[in-house]
Amino acid sequence: MTEPRRVSFRPPSTQAGLMHPATVMHLARLMLMGLLLLTPIWGRDHAARLPWLYLVVLAFAVALFATPLVRALALRWAVLDMPAARKGHDVATPLLGGAGVYCAFAVTVLISFDFSLQLKGVAVGASMVVAIGILDDITDLRASLKLLGHIGAAVAAIAYGVVLNVTPHWMPASAWMNVGLTILWFVMVTNAIQFLDGMDGLATGLGVIAGIFFSITALQTEQRYLMYLSAALVGACLGFLPYNFRPGGARIFLGDSGATFIGFTLAGLAVMGEWAEEDPIIALLTPMLILGVPLFDIGFVGVARIVTGRVHSLSEWLAYTGRDHIHHRFEQLGLTRTQSVLLIFFLASTLGLSAILLKDATPREAVLLLVQAACVLAIVAVLEGVGRWRPRS
Repeated sequence: MTEPRRVSFRPPSTQAGLMHPATVMHLARLMLMGLLLLTPIWGRDHAARLPWLYLVVLAFAVALFATPLVRALALRWAVLDMPAARKGHDVATPLLGGAGVYCAFAVTVLISFDFSLQLKGVAVGASMVVAIGILDDITDLRASLKLLGHIGAAVAAIAYGVVLNVTPHWMPASAWMNVGLTILWFVMVTNAIQFLDGMDGLATGLGVIAGIFFSITALQTEQRYLMYLSAALVGACLGFLPYNFRPGGARIFLGDSGATFIGFTLAGLAVMGEWAEEDPIIALLTPMLILGVPLFDIGFVGVARIVTGRVHSLSEWLAYTGRDHIHHRFEQLGLTRTQSVLLIFFLASTLGLSAILLKDATPREAVLLLVQAACVLAIVAVLEGVGRWRPRS
């Protein structure tokens, strides 16, 4: 006679073990996002004059929740950035991180803003560049097609009234010149941020810094709508950074969709703002200083490639990929990747501080601020020149 098999009973929590830490963290992120979305914090914070902080935290929470979901989809669909000689990572890394940043910005704007005509234009154009970027992450579009898509996105924004007003009215065809300059501005800023998406955290961090300085200058000029809109971008970028700028390497990359979205949105904020009354020079220079590092990089690299004979036509320039951007040069000087990124952050912050001081500066002080900014960029140019000719290890 055999002894009956003993069946031990354990509570389900004991049998299954403790909940996986990743699941706990995801539930915590979901609860934080739900709390911010469902609790009427906006009204209380508005009374307390803290809506900017609320919008930052809300966008941060949405990005913090959405990014792991996007990463899981990228892994499932095999949308990966594979290691290569000119790239800085050693393992296949999911792309499409920009979809998480875009989602966070979109959710925050949709539930918190009344859409102005210009905001609709920026939203439509930004959605177009995100769609183009996702297609590029998946299928690797030709550079010429991406450029046409970015021009189309700029035209869409212009159709909603997002147009620079920098040429004098007395000039012939001044309206068309403004339209042309607006397209050039959108395309240049969009691609300038994209070109700097070559090290973990760099493009996203520049989005945070530029968004903060746009918020401050918007507050200075009593443009609270733009200040709050900038807050949504700051929070969306901050929520993505823990997955991209971390010890051990990025768990997900922005991809073209994220870098171009950040660049296009920053360009739109610059065009939407009135940065100085009756002073078009200060109004033009303020956003240019805030975006000084990416604008300097795309200009410096473009000129260097032409002068050195690396490119001979627009098509070659669009198709050219190389390790000649500011972050590559700093790395060639012997800095680590993290040190290079942080140095660029400090440079961008220095130029942003100059932009803040421009508003109330006297003509003489404005000249000194511009000379200071030029000196900073000259130092960068010298360092890039040293890095260019330094032997690679």
